[in-house]
Amino acid sequence: MIINAFNQLGNTVTFTANTTAPTPVQAPTNTGLGSTQYEVLNAGLVTVFLGVGTSAASATNNAVVVTTTAASYPLLPGTDKIITAPPGAYFTGITVTGNAAIYITPGEGM
Repeated sequence: MIINAFNQLGNTVTFTANTTAPTPVQAPTNTGLGSTQYEVLNAGLVTVFLGVGTSAASATNNAVVVTTTAASYPLLPGTDKIITAPPGAYFTGITVTGNAAIYITPGEGM
């Protein structure tokens, strides 16, 4: 298996996660091929529970604070992660307290 460095394939999108999940943003690629990797940066000082989906509604439904089990993806403060999601995915996030700027860049690689 060959692992390539992350290659940006679209514009970075951003939203501010808060105690109520904001309207989801879509992260499309410039290639038309679709991307399955996304670099996600939590630039805030609080944990964000990321909701991801193939539609805005599913991303919102998946953005829940995890207490026992949930579909959300926790991002610790200052975390920069590469995640896999469907091409043209929608993203939103929720916090327990405070807010955090989230940046998402579509691409491929690790």
